Amino acid sequence: MRKTSIRRTIMGTLAAALGLASTAVLAHTGDLGHVHGAGAASSFFQGALHPLTGLDHLAAMVSVGLWSALTSAASGDQARSVWTAPAAFAATLLIGALLGLGGLSLPGVEPMIAASLLVMGLLVCTRTALPPLAGGALVAVFALFHGLAHGAELAGGHAAAALAGMALSTAALHAAGIALGLLLRGQAAPGRWATRLAGLGVTVFGSALLTPAVAAAF
Repeated sequence: MRKTSIRRTIMGTLAAALGLASTAVLAHTGDLGHVHGAGAASSFFQGALHPLTGLDHLAAMVSVGLWSALTSAASGDQARSVWTAPAAFAATLLIGALLGLGGLSLPGVEPMIAASLLVMGLLVCTRTALPPLAGGALVAVFALFHGLAHGAELAGGHAAAALAGMALSTAALHAAGIALGLLLRGQAAPGRWATRLAGLGVTVFGSALLTPAVAAAF
C-alpha cells in the first residue's frame, strides 16, 4: 500500500506539471550566462560547465544516478539496471539539446524541470524501485526538458563541441550519483538517513521552484 501511494503521488505530480506546461511559460533561471568563444575548445569547456552552473540541473543528474544505484538490487540484473535510467536521461538530454539548438521551444520547460527534482527527490527519499523500462521512460521525459533548456542556452559557437562537453559532464554527474548510491546502499541506518535527507532536500528544492510556475498559471 505504501509503495502504491508513493507511486500515485509521483504520477500525480507529473500530471500536474504537464498541465502547467500548457499554460505556463517561464524563462529558465539559475544558470550563469554562457558566451561561447570562437574556438571549439572554448565551446567544449562552456558545454562541460553548463550542467554544473545550475543547481537544478546538477541536482537532477546526480539524483538519477543515486536513485538508480539505490534501487538496482531490486531488479535482478544489477549491472544493466543501474545504468538504464542514467543512459535514458543522457540520451534524451542530448536529443532535447539538439532540438533546443535547432530553435524548438516548448511551453512549461521550467515547471517540468522543477517537477523532475520533486519526483526524483521522492524516489531517492523513499528508495522506490520502478521496472527498468518504466524508470527509464520517466527520467527521459524530464531529460527532454532539461535538454531543451541547455540547447537554448548553448546556442552560438561550435555546437558539436558544446554538446560533447555537456554530454561528458552529464555522464560524470550520473557516475558520481551512482558511486554515492552504491556506497550508501550497503550501510544500514546511517545510509538510509543520509539518502532520505538528500532526497528530501531535492524534493523541497523542486517544490520551491514549482511554486512560481503554479502562481504564473493562475
